Amino acid sequence: MQPYFFPYLGYFDLIRNTDRWIIFDTPQYIRHGWVNRNRILHPKSGWQYVVVPLNRHDHLAPITAIETNEAQPWRRRILGQLAHYRRAPYFDATIDFVRDCLATRESRLARLNGYLLDRVCQHLGIPFRREYFSEMALDIGPVEGPGDWALGIARSLGAREYLNPPGGESLFDRTAFAAAGIALTIRQPPDFAYGCRGYGFEPNLSIIDLLMWNRTEDIVAFLDRSALPAAIPGDRQ
Repeated sequence: MQPYFFPYLGYFDLIRNTDRWIIFDTPQYIRHGWVNRNRILHPKSGWQYVVVPLNRHDHLAPITAIETNEAQPWRRRILGQLAHYRRAPYFDATIDFVRDCLATRESRLARLNGYLLDRVCQHLGIPFRREYFSEMALDIGPVEGPGDWALGIARSLGAREYLNPPGGESLFDRTAFAAAGIALTIRQPPDFAYGCRGYGFEPNLSIIDLLMWNRTEDIVAFLDRSALPAAIPGDRQ
């Protein structure tokens, strides 16, 4: 998966159900995606973006080459956008956690997001070992379409099963996965609805929103209840 900024619960559901997580950081960075932004509640209604500003870069630059714009006070701005969550029951703990996460001075966007993923997984007690595709020197064979990357990586790592969310299902050739002896599992993220006192519930917001309104123990218990049956260690990539 590409490295997303404080992603929604479905991203961590995938991590919870895999043995090995490859941060796919070599694709071209695309504007208006989830790599440098996510969504939180708006103080009046609906939702708003939290955004990490970026340095100027070539429009063909890969994610691994993208750097955050440290001339802008984006960390302080994001914390300010979260201030209206004060009515949430777990505001104090969550704002302290986010502030501590953002204290890192990592300016490479892919590494920043990898670090944040690791911190959230530690917070939730989810085992997570991140690897960056750009550093792995894998021989994945010819790539003729976007779905071939996942197949090639899974095959080169000896995986028996590959998980992906529904949004990417059309990219994959099930016949090619079957020929490689790799099960292709399209994982529908489980729905987790919760109360947001004074706000309307908005689904699939950043994990920050969930942490504001829910005990970490309840989030973990939900992920555990929704987990796939146990696999042979090393199967799921």
